[in-house]
Amino acid sequence: MLYFDKVSLRRGSKQLFGDMSFSIHLGDRVGITGANGCGKSSLFALVQGKLEEDSGNFRMDKNIAIAQVEQETPALPIAAIQYVMQGDTELTRLQARLHEAEGAGDGIRVAELHEKLAAIDAYSAHARAARLMHGLGFKAGTEEKAVADFSGGWRMRLNLAHALMCRSDLLLLDEPTNHLDLEAVVWLEKWLNSYRGAMLLISHDRDFLDRCVNKVAHIEHETLTLYSGNYSAFERIRAEKLALQQASHEKQQKQIHHMMSFITRFKAKNTKATQAQSRIKALERMQLIAPAHVDSPFSFEFSHPGGIPNPLLRLHKTDAGYGETTILSDLSFSLLPGERIGLLGPNGEGKSTLIKLLAGELEAQKGKCERAKDLSIGYFAQHQLEQLHDELSPVQHLRLLEERLPEKEARRFLGGFDFQGDMALAPVGPFSGGEKARLVLALLVYQQPNLLLLDEPTNHLDLEMRHALNMALQSFEGAMILVSHDRHLLRTVCDALMLVSNGTVTPFNGDLDDYSKWLLELRDEEEKVSTQPSRKDDRRAKAEQRKALQPLRNRVKKLESELDQLHQRSQELESELADPALYESNQADRLKTLTIEHRNLKQKLAETEEAWMEAGEALESAG
Repeated sequence: MLYFDKVSLRRGSKQLFGDMSFSIHLGDRVGITGANGCGKSSLFALVQGKLEEDSGNFRMDKNIAIAQVEQETPALPIAAIQYVMQGDTELTRLQARLHEAEGAGDGIRVAELHEKLAAIDAYSAHARAARLMHGLGFKAGTEEKAVADFSGGWRMRLNLAHALMCRSDLLLLDEPTNHLDLEAVVWLEKWLNSYRGAMLLISHDRDFLDRCVNKVAHIEHETLTLYSGNYSAFERIRAEKLALQQASHEKQQKQIHHMMSFITRFKAKNTKATQAQSRIKALERMQLIAPAHVDSPFSFEFSHPGGIPNPLLRLHKTDAGYGETTILSDLSFSLLPGERIGLLGPNGEGKSTLIKLLAGELEAQKGKCERAKDLSIGYFAQHQLEQLHDELSPVQHLRLLEERLPEKEARRFLGGFDFQGDMALAPVGPFSGGEKARLVLALLVYQQPNLLLLDEPTNHLDLEMRHALNMALQSFEGAMILVSHDRHLLRTVCDALMLVSNGTVTPFNGDLDDYSKWLLELRDEEEKVSTQPSRKDDRRAKAEQRKALQPLRNRVKKLESELDQLHQRSQELESELADPALYESNQADRLKTLTIEHRNLKQKLAETEEAWMEAGEALESAG
């Protein structure tokens, strides 16, 4: 399908990769991985025809339909579901031709186009688009809402639905989970596993990669290497290679020693036993994968938070919400030192509301939220990226926390988050979303909190930064509450899971696989209910189809009437031509006239009969 023969690609003076040779075939699901700037998006641009190879040869099979997610969505006035349906380019093309044929009154062409529309199951397209929107988290009733009325994050979901609607042979996905919650991620995995074409996927979500790809194309040191298997298989193979290097071995041992010191200190303490056991499990996995990240530019850890109050905070019969709308009701629980809780729940059920309540950004509507005197909260949320000062540098942001901090010390600390050289002194305004997220995390780490409240901290972070954050959180000795669609992070740093649903917060008795099954079952139940309007839509579409065929029916009836008249005139002519008196000499002119009319009538009859048969067959084919 796609063929790369010794391909080299450059961006400006920088070579991204060279001498690249591999093929992508139908059914291949390839995860594209590598550090930021290594050329992942440029590889996509090459496939899309936006870039040309600098050397070698890239080609693809003819007539391949490519689906891709647009990075921007104009503020369109059309309904969201109409925008999604436009992703089916074949449907859009046939509908445009049908409109032209109807305008021209070409009944035969109308029937042919309806037959083609039926062949691609066009009359269920509305229901298919609605299922895509619902799967990606859009509530029932929002389908007819204008695209322009949705926020940027929801427009990106519309772009994703638009791409999935396409009847494609090749699907290109660049960070498709960035704007999704865990519920939508689980649904998308299920959809992609049923996709029959080839797929190229850029993602920093390792669990998502594990479940969706069967090959990994890793770019590093200007070389692309293709591995068979999912991301975990790639990581193990790469780790085995790197473990042979002495430098990687030494760094791995240092990390393991750091983890072992925590386990040794706390495994005998009842209050820390659970956390110690969690670290033992993490250590077992880390021994396998740590070498795969030895060249990571990130290295940081949370300092000891000092004294940790017990409890850190307490909710007592608390309600939380916005204005007069209550989202969560009658919450009562205490957060104890060392607790590490992952919050689960469908989109819109109140996970972020709970985090805001605990962080003090939202006042309780009812009841109490009591915070300990020595409580120090480290709160991360996406809106905090927008609160950075565009004109200030990372060093200046750090000095807002500690005015007398020496520049050398500030740069040393920020270097662990890969703010190196001039970047540490540059204004943050032009920074990417990932760079701003790293800076917010750096500021959070520097404050040495004893309670972490993290709401989707991995959005925009690449795999290496996610790994570094994972390692730092495993060694964090305070309490933590985490909301994330990154299941690997949830699985490795949380000791307990709580479900936010139906206005309350309860312990979730199961693991993340159980939660994924619960989400899919919940979605299936909702779809059973939502299919009723879809059947109405199908009936309406079929009624519209019958209405559209009315001109063809009228044509058939008109031709039948013409045939009756022609047959009647033919019988009259045959009677006149059978009269012996017509052949007398004085009737020669009349005989000639009737003979010519009869010949023309026979030709007209043949033409009308053929047109009638064609119209009848077209009407029958179109249903």
